[in-house]
Amino acid sequence: MAKTKSATDAIVKELRAFGLAYPGAHTKSPWPGHLDLAVKDKTFVYLSLEGEPLRISCKLPHSAAAALALPFAQPTGYGLGKSGWVTAEFEKGDRPPVALLKEWIDESYRAQAPKTLVASISKAPAKRRSGVTRR
Repeated sequence: MAKTKSATDAIVKELRAFGLAYPGAHTKSPWPGHLDLAVKDKTFVYLSLEGEPLRISCKLPHSAAAALALPFAQPTGYGLGKSGWVTAEFEKGDRPPVALLKEWIDESYRAQAPKTLVASISKAPAKRRSGVTRR
């Protein structure tokens, strides 16, 4: 459980709210200390809790290679990296690229969600995801 306030708490809240705005998205807490994002009970974002350093893991079937070239990114542990999962970790004082992380959330949702849900957002107005590239 989070113990202290972190400078990235507002970013964690923003990223979680962004992910939860997708059709069928919900929080999932598979074990204590986790509040991840899932669709149809399939996780699409592992996200740190408020009060902890910002850490996010997403499935990036299209952009994993480019993401892994970034200094803050690495393959996700537990063998998930082999399936295109990428983890970004930020230390105190770092300025996380929020727009890029939202693009990752979008890509990960589209990789994990049922095609019918993905189709429903492809038809929806782009007001919520302005600046996010659609695939």
